[in-house]
Amino acid sequence: MSVKRVLVIAGSDSSGGAGLEADQRVLAAHGCYALTATTGLTAQNTLGVQDIFVVPAEFVKKQINAGLEDIGADAVKLGMLSSAETIDIIAETLVTHQVPSVVLDPVMVSTSGSKLLPEAAVEKLRTKLLPLTTVLTPNIPEAKLLLKDAGLDVPEPEGLSDVLQLVKQVKALGPKAVLLKGGHLPLTKDHKTARNQDEATTVIDVLYDGEDITLFETDFLLSKNTHGTGCSLASSIAANIALGKDLKRAVHSAVRFVEAGIKTSFDIGKGSGPINHFHSVYTLPFVPGRFLEYALDRPDIRPVWQKFTEHEFVLGMGSGTLPVERFKEYLVQDYLYLVQFARSNALAAYKAKNMESIAASAQIVLHIQRETALHLDYCASFGLSKEEMERTPETIACTAYSRYILDVGQSEDWLALQMALAPCLIGYGAIAQRLYTDKDTLRQGNRYWKWIETTLRRTTRRQFDWDRVSGPKSSESTKFSS
Repeated sequence: MSVKRVLVIAGSDSSGGAGLEADQRVLAAHGCYALTATTGLTAQNTLGVQDIFVVPAEFVKKQINAGLEDIGADAVKLGMLSSAETIDIIAETLVTHQVPSVVLDPVMVSTSGSKLLPEAAVEKLRTKLLPLTTVLTPNIPEAKLLLKDAGLDVPEPEGLSDVLQLVKQVKALGPKAVLLKGGHLPLTKDHKTARNQDEATTVIDVLYDGEDITLFETDFLLSKNTHGTGCSLASSIAANIALGKDLKRAVHSAVRFVEAGIKTSFDIGKGSGPINHFHSVYTLPFVPGRFLEYALDRPDIRPVWQKFTEHEFVLGMGSGTLPVERFKEYLVQDYLYLVQFARSNALAAYKAKNMESIAASAQIVLHIQRETALHLDYCASFGLSKEEMERTPETIACTAYSRYILDVGQSEDWLALQMALAPCLIGYGAIAQRLYTDKDTLRQGNRYWKWIETTLRRTTRRQFDWDRVSGPKSSESTKFSS
């Protein structure tokens, strides 16, 4: 499936909480690809806008054309447009490229109260861009400014009924739909204007498409971290439209996205901080396909892993100085463990949810059977018979580890069982690999060299593939391949 593309035409916020910076975070959180055309550079922080550098309109045009002619866009989001000349250019390019959907956030005044669009440009925005707009997302002050520019001086709304009238008046200015944001007008339980924060219980955003009015109601949130909420809402709507949602669903999802962003925000700066754009994004602590590398480098695993793979028993094999009786004891316990290892993989077949994984586990059991036969031949070279080994009791260590694996397999799912099985195979492979490549390992005359070569070859054939997944037909998220 190809990634959906959203072109954002807006200003840059040097503090990172609004503008293009917020837009790109929102689009990333929605899994969309962001193209940008910068209309202005701001020097600002959470306390306010200190200065604005307006990017020349012709350069804005070059940015837009460069993106649309090459990459294209499934939706366009408009934010701070900076100047009348820029608005003319944007209207021209939107018509030329016939973009499918336009979400316009009529940024005129920032959350901190700073003026972001010259009065002379408001008329251009109203007459040139509104007719090209799929959905307009003004707050109440912005809606009143647009209506005032059109010659309509409307009073301050006193409740929901006034807001419903206001949204219809804004819709008459030309956009296909209007989402009138209610953040500047907290309401009481009976949808009247709250006179203070104690009375405020709800906020209602109103969507009007010329036929239906849809209300999106959220709890009133007392938070100073609302910087960039308008940018984020509009970008979320644009992303949802690009992803194929109809307008009502696109708006509903966006409203919930911003609501959660405010609820989970954290304090940055001394003024109005940003929302949390990544509240629903889960980040892996490792690069996909590199879980093992990450796990073995964890500070809580690294010393245990080193103690396991660089045990004095292992070092003795490399130098050839390990007493042969100790090695024979190991060979016996390894044989007994292989029986339990086969049982565990048979259990994995039962725990699997699809035929591919069941068959993979069955193949592993068959491989263990073949490996056991080879192991018996190797043990015979040390004077150990199958009958003698089967009469030997398991050591506490062998019993504890093998039954732990079976216990996990019985009580947990397929993935947990794979995690319990993993240290044995991975550890053997790591030990054999290190001994095989270590220049200090004795090769000639080392009775354990055959074990090193054979173990390396066998573990290479049965690598743990952490990057494969079994897909939607199963809850399993890794594969054990022989």
